[in-house]
Amino acid sequence: MRLDLRDRTILITGAARGIGAQLARAAAARGARVAVVGLEPVLLRQVAAEVGGHWYECDVTDQAGLDDAVASTVQRYGGIDVVVANAGIANIGTVSTGPVDALARTIEVNLTGVVRTVSAALPHVRAARGHVLIVSSAAAFAAMPGMAAYCASKAGVEQFGNVLRLENRRRGLTVGTAHPIWIDTDLVRDFRDDLASFHAAQRKLPWPLNTVVSVERCAEALLRGIEGRRRKVYVPRSVALVQALRPMVLSGFADRLIDRFGGAELAERLEAEVHRLGRSFGRTSVEGGQ
Repeated sequence: MRLDLRDRTILITGAARGIGAQLARAAAARGARVAVVGLEPVLLRQVAAEVGGHWYECDVTDQAGLDDAVASTVQRYGGIDVVVANAGIANIGTVSTGPVDALARTIEVNLTGVVRTVSAALPHVRAARGHVLIVSSAAAFAAMPGMAAYCASKAGVEQFGNVLRLENRRRGLTVGTAHPIWIDTDLVRDFRDDLASFHAAQRKLPWPLNTVVSVERCAEALLRGIEGRRRKVYVPRSVALVQALRPMVLSGFADRLIDRFGGAELAERLEAEVHRLGRSFGRTSVEGGQ
């Protein structure tokens, strides 16, 4: 059954900028009540003011903070119909260059943060027979040098969503995972600006792995996925072809393909660039000081 967002409450994490902020705008335009959660209070306040919504400063790895964010949203709007677990970060560099804390932090935010977000909101969303959307990535099934923690975390949240869907199939709750390719966000622009080798490798990748999509187009696709209660949302839709080829990925075909398009040299170049850069996250990341 289609989910009409008018007068429904949607809670979005990682909503200070990028996909989350644009999704908040698009949902509000559909008549939804919007709650935005994140770590950048000035930007969150701006987004909330723009959409006439509610905001709460919170780290998705802090369960008490998430519980408070959910409680304040329920207090204001009376419930939560849709939760979008969107908050995510990406460290830069290979496993060898580390530091290990940056790798672990990426997994903690992207995977554990999703588990905590969904768990905090689930009683309310299930009571509303609503929808959970977990923002995974095409990286869940397409590996690339320099993205070990990111790929691992996004593969993890896809399976978390798959199990959550099975557990709640008879309760009226629907669950979807979204798999965007490169979206024109601050995170992706930081990668491009910081790492010349990564930018060059991205452009050499075969279609559709080299596609860059605007945040507006991505948010609209996610919103349609929520309204249609879809189990999978691919941005763009051609990314579905990559997942369909997963058996070939597991056979080693993808390794040879990535090598053909410069992957063999990418790791070494990345390590040198990250060493010169002296940090493990992009300039605009809330983890940027590390």
